[in-house]
Amino acid sequence: MLRVVIRGLPVALLAAAWITAADVATAQRFGVEEKAGVEIRVDRSAYEPGTTARLAARVEIEDHWHVNSNTPTYDWLIPTELSLEVPVEASAAAFTYPPHEMIKFEFTDEPIAVYEGTVTILAELEIGPEVEAGTYEISGGLRYQACDDRQCLPPVTTAATTTLTVGSDGEAVHGEWFAAAARQAGGDTGGGEASGGSPGTASGSLLVMLLLAVVGGFILNAMPCVLPVLSLKVFGLVKSAGEGRSQLLAGTFATTAGILVSFWALALVAVLASQAGAAVGWGVQFQQPAFVAFLAVVVVLFSLNMWGLFEIPLPQSLARVAGSGPNQGLAGHFASGLFATLMATPCSAPFLGTAVGFALGQAPAVIFAIFTAVGIGLALPYLIIAAVPATVDRLPKPGPWMVTLRQVMGFLLAAAAVWLFYVLAAQIAPERLAFVQLALLALAFFAWLHHRSQGRLAAAGMLLASVAGVALAVPTSEGGRIDWVAFDEAQAIQLAEEGRPVFIDFTADWCLTCKANERLVLETSAIAGAFERHNVVPMKADWTNRDDSISEYLERYGKAAVPFYILYRPGQEPLPFGELLTKGRILDALEESAAMAAGSG
Repeated sequence: MLRVVIRGLPVALLAAAWITAADVATAQRFGVEEKAGVEIRVDRSAYEPGTTARLAARVEIEDHWHVNSNTPTYDWLIPTELSLEVPVEASAAAFTYPPHEMIKFEFTDEPIAVYEGTVTILAELEIGPEVEAGTYEISGGLRYQACDDRQCLPPVTTAATTTLTVGSDGEAVHGEWFAAAARQAGGDTGGGEASGGSPGTASGSLLVMLLLAVVGGFILNAMPCVLPVLSLKVFGLVKSAGEGRSQLLAGTFATTAGILVSFWALALVAVLASQAGAAVGWGVQFQQPAFVAFLAVVVVLFSLNMWGLFEIPLPQSLARVAGSGPNQGLAGHFASGLFATLMATPCSAPFLGTAVGFALGQAPAVIFAIFTAVGIGLALPYLIIAAVPATVDRLPKPGPWMVTLRQVMGFLLAAAAVWLFYVLAAQIAPERLAFVQLALLALAFFAWLHHRSQGRLAAAGMLLASVAGVALAVPTSEGGRIDWVAFDEAQAIQLAEEGRPVFIDFTADWCLTCKANERLVLETSAIAGAFERHNVVPMKADWTNRDDSISEYLERYGKAAVPFYILYRPGQEPLPFGELLTKGRILDALEESAAMAAGSG
């Protein structure tokens, strides 16, 4: 069997992508979009042994997306590979690639060579003279990475197959495919190899990427997700400066060590994930609601600490991370470096995507080198303070003004918590998010109690509230038991006339009673099973936002608020229910309706 690798279509720009805190098994569950497809055709219905077969691989690229040409602008770009598995004795003869387009994008300083739309790659296979007559399946796979003007997706492999028949009396087929390829002729061409691989990493390109990684990491400090941490750390360094230059140097180097260790850990996970074939992406741990909730708990704790609501003598690590008190210590500085990296991963910055993308397809040593450079860039503000004595002298001296500054820093961290809630809102149900926020409110309450009494009960309450905040965000496999449809009064009347009961739930996201009834009564196996047995159509009238039709309907029944429930019954008047819903009341109403329908029938 011959494995032929057609090398062409390297990606226009690598994704700013790598795994951070998620494990490999989790990464493998992430869905990856496909923005290009490939089909393969041969030019004859049959080939005599010893002749040459021509194949055309047509690549359809989705609108507004592109891939790189076969002759990329930069030599460090990773090529897309179209591999062919040919189960007969054959050898590759030549490949023909279409010409590329030179297009400038927002992420490039100059136009780069790309393919857009539909392109065709030609390949020739010399069939061995001893191949027996028969039909053989040729399997192919196009590995590519799609980019638009703003982002790059993780690389994917799209499969394609065609058949090659060895025999006599072959005729020309698929002429339009090869005619289209002929019209593209005159562009870049190149030879293929029997086995593929990524281009080598030129030392000059690596140096450029290392520089870009340092610059990108430095710019990360100005991103909204990192700025509160930078402000927090500078506040801590100001206090360290008041204790002498040696303490300041120790603090900055410990912070840098925390940043670098965290980046090395992320690089290790990225290497393992890549070798396991997982899709890797920058900041993908933020796709996990539990991680976002955990970070929200940490940020809220930091905010409360900066406002002076609590101090924790043992263990001291949490208070030290927040930069509180004069006894921060090396462990606290180190932990603040870890926290800075955690907060940096959801943000990208100029040059960062290019540098990390370059690392993605390289050897593990290069990946570690690039991530180390990003970490150094992120730590540069602290290193500059330590390295330049004049900077230390210009830092303001500790004094009463720091109390006000500390409280202002608390508001910056609270703003970061608001952003984390915004992320959570897109990941979990509104009622679940409300419970997470209530858990954090309880955390603040117990922190206040701890500030006043220093009791163990308050400390235990803080711990339990923190755990509850994270646990409530953990996604559950159990979805809604009932498939609700949108409220339509005319349809409800028609269905009831046709003999089908209709149960309507008038609800709103801001209605706590509604949510309690849904969780404890409606979305239960008993009610869901009864709906299925009696062929009930469940309708939901959502009054979260203003809806005049729902308001008018409620007024007809003398209601001015939700919840409200009503059952349309065949051959009977609609039956309204009270606000406090019970399973027994619904089950009895359904049984009574079914009995009356059977009796009238």
